[in-house]
Amino acid sequence: MEHVLSRVVETGDALTAVWNGGGESSLPYLWLRDNCGCKECRVAQTGEKRFHLFRVARDLRPHRVAIEAGDVGDALAIVWPDGHRTSYRPVDLRRIVSRPHAELSYWDGSFQPRRYEYRQFLDDDAAAAEVIEEFLRSGVCVLVNAPTEPASSEQLACRLGPLREVVFDRIHDVVVNPGGYSIAHTSLAIAPHNDFTSYDWPPSVQLLHMLVNECEGGESSIVDGFAVLERLRHERPADFDALCAVPVPFRLASADTESYAVNPVVDLDRHGNLRMVRFNTQQMQAVPLWEPRLAEFYAAYHELSTRMNDPRVQAWLRLEGGQILMVSAHRVLHGRTALHTIGHRHLQDAYFEYDNVRNHLVMLHRTGRV
Repeated sequence: MEHVLSRVVETGDALTAVWNGGGESSLPYLWLRDNCGCKECRVAQTGEKRFHLFRVARDLRPHRVAIEAGDVGDALAIVWPDGHRTSYRPVDLRRIVSRPHAELSYWDGSFQPRRYEYRQFLDDDAAAAEVIEEFLRSGVCVLVNAPTEPASSEQLACRLGPLREVVFDRIHDVVVNPGGYSIAHTSLAIAPHNDFTSYDWPPSVQLLHMLVNECEGGESSIVDGFAVLERLRHERPADFDALCAVPVPFRLASADTESYAVNPVVDLDRHGNLRMVRFNTQQMQAVPLWEPRLAEFYAAYHELSTRMNDPRVQAWLRLEGGQILMVSAHRVLHGRTALHTIGHRHLQDAYFEYDNVRNHLVMLHRTGRV
């Protein structure tokens, strides 16, 4: 009964919808008119709006409002001063006014990502939906029995959307290379980080595709950056605020190109939810000495660095040839131990976008394929 309207009350610039299951929703008149779904206000072929708000008065009020019975249930019916009629089903209104909330599953160092068959992910819609749902929830999963040919990550575009290219490489080869432009091309250990903090909008999905791994060492670590930050926000809110406020420069450069961006370490959406962490010691540049909150920031950054490198938050796995670690790159950090032998190890990084992955799941459900 929570989707049933008991009554509506007209106020100065909005309707107040009173629900049978309890609670009220404020529905501004301009909002109600702007979102009318009739064939005069929407392009039938595409569902896009064709109505433009400037066509009505700023102080618009309904001429008549009623809850009317119909063949498919009650509807909120509105007649506007120019005679136009707008109708909303209560169930549709309830869905629109309810704030969507992504259910994230946070984890610590005891976590192990779920593993899925690569070919099943590509060939079976139900399996693909399961993988994507787990990825959206935990931010990480592993595909096994994947191809070991270079650039075979391209095959995943049918599930993840087109590759997100950066100026350095379309697909990045991670091998020991004395002429390489990043620490990934050395045998050194790499602390937890996320890639391309040197972009204003870094790639939001990363695939670490192991083609061959015949060396000792090089075990992979992952950290749930959002879990760490939520604890920090609760325990040290002043530190959390400084990390959200102080702009930090990040840079990555090769002989041929460079990327550079200045942004806070922590990015929130307008509701205060975590949207992105930028944590990359290698790419971080000096915060200017004239930054007024410099001391405050460095105390907070020291605390965050300590927490991100705490063994209790780091989960470990060894990627073998034909395995792909898929991470939500705005949330999950990755690293590795040092490489101890000269055995061949060839990893390829490919990047995609979170929106495309999530939208693929929506289409799987919308088309009835799962």
